Parts: sequence; C-alpha cells; structure tokens
Amino acid sequence: MAISANRLELLQIADAVAREKSIDRTIVLTAMEDAIQKAARSRYGTETEVRAEINAKTGEIRLQRLLQVVETVENVSTEIALQEALVRNPEATLGDFIAEPLPPLDFGRIAAQSAKQVIVQKVREAERDHQYDEYKDRVGEVINGVVKRAEYGNVIVDLGRGEGIVRRDELIPREIFRTGDRIRAYIYDVRREQRGPQIFLSRTHPQFMAKLFGQEVPEIYDGVIEIRTVARDPGSRAKIAVISKDSSIDPVGACVGMRGSRVQAVVGELQGEKIDIIPWNDDPATFIVNALQPAEVAKVVLDEDAERIEVVVPDEQLSLAIGRRGQNVRLASQLTGWAIDIMTEQEESERRQKEFQERSNLFMDALNVDEMVGQLLATEGFTAVEEVAYVEIDEISMIEGFDDETADEIQARARDYLEERETKLDEERRELGVSDDLLSIDGLNNAMLVALGKDDVKSVEDLAGCATDDLVGWTEKKDGETKRFEGALSSFDLSRQDAEAIVMAARLAAGWVTEEELAAMNADEETEEGDEEVEQTVEADA
Repeated sequence: MAISANRLELLQIADAVAREKSIDRTIVLTAMEDAIQKAARSRYGTETEVRAEINAKTGEIRLQRLLQVVETVENVSTEIALQEALVRNPEATLGDFIAEPLPPLDFGRIAAQSAKQVIVQKVREAERDHQYDEYKDRVGEVINGVVKRAEYGNVIVDLGRGEGIVRRDELIPREIFRTGDRIRAYIYDVRREQRGPQIFLSRTHPQFMAKLFGQEVPEIYDGVIEIRTVARDPGSRAKIAVISKDSSIDPVGACVGMRGSRVQAVVGELQGEKIDIIPWNDDPATFIVNALQPAEVAKVVLDEDAERIEVVVPDEQLSLAIGRRGQNVRLASQLTGWAIDIMTEQEESERRQKEFQERSNLFMDALNVDEMVGQLLATEGFTAVEEVAYVEIDEISMIEGFDDETADEIQARARDYLEERETKLDEERRELGVSDDLLSIDGLNNAMLVALGKDDVKSVEDLAGCATDDLVGWTEKKDGETKRFEGALSSFDLSRQDAEAIVMAARLAAGWVTEEELAAMNADEETEEGDEEVEQTVEADA
C-alpha cells in the first residue's frame, strides 16, 4: 500500500522531534494521538470517548468511538444497546466497549492550534522526564559545562542536555564566572520539580575535592588508595585523609605526586586552596594527632563516649595548632568527627593542680582532717570518699606517715560521712516525691534517685518510659561540630549499657515486658555481637 505524502510527513516530524529532544519516538507518536483525540472530541462532542491510533510504519490515522454496551440506551454518543452490539460482536456482554470507526478528521485552525499545544506539552514533559532519569543516577559525579548566564550571584550552567545551577553559596569565595566560561562542578542533588528537573551543582562540596583527586591520582581511581574523609574551608584550606590498601604504596606521596604535580592540579582547580594530605589511622588518638599537623602534640586524653579529645601542645605550638581564626583545629575536628579541646602544657598543669586541690579539699571537709592528710590521700590517687571508705585498710595504712590506728580512724570517718550523706539524700528523695519502688531497681542509689526526681522521673512507670539518652545524654553533630546534651544521670559514672539495663529493669518491674521477652532480647543481642565478631575476624583474615 502506498503511503501518502501527509502520512509520510507525519512520521518524519515524529522522528525529527524524537532526535532533537532525545526522547523515544513512541512518546512523540503517543502525544500526536492524544492531540488528535482532543481535536476529535471538540468535533464530535466532549462526552464522546474517542480513540486515535497512528500506525508507526505507515503513518495511517485511525479514529474510533468507544460505546459502552447497556440494556437501555440513554446517550447515543457514549452507549449502544446490547442487541445492536451483538450484531457487531456476538461475544459482547453488558459493560463491554464496542469500537465504532469514525471518518477522517479535517483539522480547522483552532483544532490544529489546540493539537499543537497538546503535542508541545507532552513532548516537554517527556523531555523533562528523560533529563531527570539521565541525571538522577549521576549524583556524585563531576561534570563539565559552559556558563550560560549569571544572575544574583548564581551561575546557570549548560550541560548539553540540561541545565544545572551553582548557587552562590556553592561557589568558591571570590570566584567569578562569565558567560561562555567553562566550569567543572560536582552534582550533589537532582530534584523533580514542576518547572522541570533541577540539577544542583557545587564547587565547595567536600566530595568535589575527592573526585578531583580521583581524576588526578591513578591509584585512587584504581581503588588502591582510598579517600576516607575530607574537610574543607572552601577557597582557603582543606584536609584530606587517605589510606593505602597496598603497604608498598605511600598514600600521601602518591597524592602529592612528582614535585607536587598531582596535588597542584587540584589546587589550581580550587583557586589556590591549600591542601593538607593526612594518613588515615584506625586509632583515633593517632589520627587526630596527624590531623593537627603541622602542630606538634605532647599528649592526648580521649573521652570515647562523648567523642571528645583533649590535646596538650607545647606553649609555642598553640597558635599553630589552633590556626588562623581556629581554622586548623576546626578542619581537624571535621575530618576526624571528634570534638577537639586544645590546651597548652602550662594550662594542663594548672588544671591538674586545681583538680588536686579540689580532691584535697573534698577529703578535708568530708573527713574533718587537716590539709596535709587531704593532700596525702589525693596524692595516692584517691578521688572519692567511697574509695577511702571501702578499700582494704592496708592501702591506707601503707601511706607514709599513717599507721593502723590512723587508717582505722580515717576509714571510720569516711563511712560516717557517707551514712550521713545517704540519710540526707533519702530525705531529699522523699521531699521530691520519688517512689520507694525505684530503690528496688538494680544500679540505682539515692543520689541517682534525687537526680531523677529533679528531672521529673518519680515512679517506676516514669523510668520505664525513659530512653537511654534521657539518662546518660547524647551528642549531635551539626556543621562539623559536636554538641553535647546532658541526661538526668550524666553526672554519674554510668555507661550506656548500665543505663539500658536500668531502663529494662524498670520496664520489667512495671509489667511492660516479661522475663521471657527480656531474656529473648538479650539472647538476640548476644547473637548479633557474635556475628559482628565473626565478621571482624573474617575481614582481618582477608
């Protein structure tokens, strides 16, 4: 069968649009069918159910009207009687649809304009969907483009098949782009929005630097060297932690390159941003010391629960460790994920002396002894009255200048003090309205119950409704800084495991869980811990 010029032209238009917009030809033909259907409904009535089909090979357009099979016809435009339907299709039943051919449609000016709008809208939607599908899986890539325009500090980038935007806060400070400039950026987000897919680019994202190193250092691209973490102060300074899976390859040297060629290529792209390349270490203390380079560290003290570390540096190294406007320590904190407190050796010495004096004063007040005895107890490492009251008597009598009689007297005073304090705490607990039932919960004492009462936890049910964080506190990381939130029992030496055991004991006492359920949960936790140990062993062997 010969194909008419109009039909052939229809297919050529569909092919041209599909190629230009990079969408499937079928989508264009479907848009054309929808446009023809809309035009046909305006001709035959909007209530008419019209179907248009375009033959993808010949371009032939076939129009049909769908009629629903009913018992009694009320609308001849949409319904057909069962008897008449059976004549056309012997298998027709009530509720089916019968297709009735319609004559070819001559488009008027208004109908053609309406059809054009439908086609343009459908093609635009298909183009946007194609762009979104193409770029949504490219999040995390570095892409090259040409600056299309700059407006209000934001840069619009032509990516070829789409547009990206680099917002003002995602540009390196003092960086200026003009129309026609080539730009390289990191795709950090792709969103489907009403006006089309929005591709958000960044030149300040930490992973932009990591990807640039991956392009410049073959060992990173091959996976021999791994970039663990990156911290940036865009346009000024950055720190990057690397580790090598091959012991024969120096990760820092590989990233620096011959005469600094590799790192200088990245520095040039980032407008002269200074980069410190740090060797990664699984030991937090060693890693943090490395991250504070070029400053020298004398001593570190870790608080693993709060992920906080105290770093002691020589007096002359303090400004170097902190950096200009705190930049060095801030980047080191972002890189390691730990909150870092820096002090000089003199400040640490003064703090130790202050703590020593506080312990000495504690013993002087609690045991009613003179300053010399209080200082002797503090010097021997005693930090609390409880330690003095319940240690073996020999540990006190062995202190120089003490005898058995003195040791007995000191320990008796310590126990009297604790007994008197316990009585006062019990009275305070009762005044706060804290239930006596809480005394039956293992791990709690009167001092803890007073702290709970002040936090409005006064019954077994109140304690059962607490989370572990409510008791021991928690930390949150935001913008590279760690913030500490205190719990009701933060001032006590209580681990998270102990706090969880206290909460579960309260839930058991309140009847929220049974002993069987508690035993089952403990068994599951032990199984998970065992599995983790096996995985770690396998990884170590590998």
